[in-house]
Amino acid sequence: MRRIAFGLMVIVAVALAALGSRAISAQDKYTMQVPGGLAFSEFKGYEAWQVVSISQDGPLMAAILGNSVMIDAYLAGVPGNGQPFPDGAKMAKVHWTPKKMEIFPAATVPGPQHDVDFMVKDSKRFADSGGWGYAVFEYDAASDTFRPGNSADTPPQENDAKCGFACHTTAKTKDYVFTDYGHR
Repeated sequence: MRRIAFGLMVIVAVALAALGSRAISAQDKYTMQVPGGLAFSEFKGYEAWQVVSISQDGPLMAAILGNSVMIDAYLAGVPGNGQPFPDGAKMAKVHWTPKKMEIFPAATVPGPQHDVDFMVKDSKRFADSGGWGYAVFEYDAASDTFRPGNSADTPPQENDAKCGFACHTTAKTKDYVFTDYGHR
């Protein structure tokens, strides 16, 4: 009887250790940040943000998500009304490699995740980049981990909080935001 009880305790301990290591690895992404201070943790909960729009840029498809500050600004007419997005507005752009749906091959759906891009409006902190801070975190499906983007990635990233500014200057008249709020 004692052997059975001891065996059960060992099984429970191993299971708890395995679950604990999974919980720790799931939290690892929130410890990362790009030089210049933009951290993954600033976007905690982005997975549940409202969809702003979808896009396809080259070989990748994306969902552009906004926090409540961003969505409220869009609903108030920003940037079309000439107003800038308010400080605290945040966007996440999740990229996937598209694939054909197995049970309905006419449909294209997200395949493996490629990366996630972030933008945050903070006019004091990022005054020299149009008031926006940027970050790119590349995803590795094999290890289920993220890492800051770098110059070896496509497109190359300068790996700092201003990495997206050069690209976004073409949208200066829209407060550096490419994406319009999708009609519903």
